[in-house]
Amino acid sequence: MNPSSSDATSWTPGRPLRVALLGCGVVGTEVARLLTRDADELAQRVGAPMELVGIAVRRLGRDRDLDVPDELFTTDAAGLVSRGDIDVVIEVIGGIDLARDLILSALEHGASVVTANKALLAEDGATLFEAAHKAERDLYFEAAVAGAIPIVRPLRESLAGDRVQRVLGIVNGTTNFILDAMTTTGQGFSEALDEAQRLGYAEADPTADIEGFDAASKAAILAGLAFHTRVTIGDVHREGITDVSAADVRSADEMGCVVKLLAICERRETPDGPAVSARVHPAMIPRSHPLASVRGAYNAVFVESEAAGELMFYGPGAGGAPTASAVLGDVVSVARNRRSDVFGPGESTHAQLEVLDMGRARTRYHVSIDVDDRAGVLASVAGAFAEYDVSIKTVRQEGSGSDAQLVIVTHEAEDAALSATVASLRGLDMVRDVTSVMRVEGGF
Repeated sequence: MNPSSSDATSWTPGRPLRVALLGCGVVGTEVARLLTRDADELAQRVGAPMELVGIAVRRLGRDRDLDVPDELFTTDAAGLVSRGDIDVVIEVIGGIDLARDLILSALEHGASVVTANKALLAEDGATLFEAAHKAERDLYFEAAVAGAIPIVRPLRESLAGDRVQRVLGIVNGTTNFILDAMTTTGQGFSEALDEAQRLGYAEADPTADIEGFDAASKAAILAGLAFHTRVTIGDVHREGITDVSAADVRSADEMGCVVKLLAICERRETPDGPAVSARVHPAMIPRSHPLASVRGAYNAVFVESEAAGELMFYGPGAGGAPTASAVLGDVVSVARNRRSDVFGPGESTHAQLEVLDMGRARTRYHVSIDVDDRAGVLASVAGAFAEYDVSIKTVRQEGSGSDAQLVIVTHEAEDAALSATVASLRGLDMVRDVTSVMRVEGGF
């Protein structure tokens, strides 16, 4: 065991498992409430009592509506995690640098760690996993992806004997609420965003959600778990929903589809062997696909694997109580491991597959093109697609005269080929504009 740890090196019968909590915001408050309210039941599940011995906060004296002693609160988070007698540290403060330092210190001083920090895991998970392995301690993170939905453990453990081919997910509730509102009410993006903020589904600064940063962090984590390959947020292609228009939503509806912001992680066969693709972007999916029925701020993850087939995980993807549920599930597992003096699965990167850039991703496309209404236009447009080996599945004309528009749906093609096609189309004198390019997923 880790020689730098002291009392926390091993658990001895008769003493409680000591738990420290970093952060007491919306999620942290619910975690503390559940730990104290359900202490007796949790003790039965763990096989030993758990004692909350410290809560690190930024400011003392705030009314947090918690029935815990005031002396548990401290502003010295570094001192709390370095005590050496802590069994489990729960990190829900978020951010990168401070959280990383505290987690590394906790592991060095003999504690196992439960975290909800998707951004840190996606940016520098390798450092954390290496530290946990060196310390022979657990690093669990179910709450980092999709709130209360159990998806990390199924990928990490339940499907460990299977080969996952694809993970397709709605993993951000804010964007799903906005796109659902645009679909059901006909609102434009700005109106739907205003409504989401009014109802509390979107932050005052919604950038991380609507620009896809939040979903990209989760995609990196999911891809790493599914394909046993180290994937960081820098490997994930990211597009947000700010350019999705009411016209895009109407076009999707006419095709029997809906628009969703999807996190898509795939195992791909290439001439050089198997590889991984990870991307986040808006896409049309057919109404028959299970993800199409995910409404409001809910999340869902759809997994395709060789042996198990198709699996769907659905539920609330954020919020204090749902996220705290996922945190406490990890705490119980980690506490059981500490009681037995063992540790659970760590990072699995044995496959070390190549991570493809977006240009090599393959999907279908919906392309709307404003064109002159004259003879030869369709042939010229079709020629641009053929030049880059992008096969057309369907084409229809909408409007006439100055309102003429071609709407084309392609067969599967590489993203680089489609980008080159769009650039070529914009160079044609009969094309006024390529008004929309949206990917089509889910078996349409």
